[in-house]
Amino acid sequence: MQERTFDRTKVQKPIVIEVGGEPLGVVVADEAGYRFLAVKLPAFAIDGQTYNSVEKARTAASELMRQREVDAA
Repeated sequence: MQERTFDRTKVQKPIVIEVGGEPLGVVVADEAGYRFLAVKLPAFAIDGQTYNSVEKARTAASELMRQREVDAA
């Protein structure tokens, strides 16, 4: 059986998205941009969404957390 080789030089590492010093998820490169993968329950509302940039994903996570604070007040 022949195994396929996996070129790790082409694979980008996940980028951690933090809001207020708390990691909420990671983004991974994908054909459509950057896909957000939630690692904390509050961020599951945007889990799986794709953004054009890492910064747009970070902004979405920040807005989500800000809205949760407003709703809790």
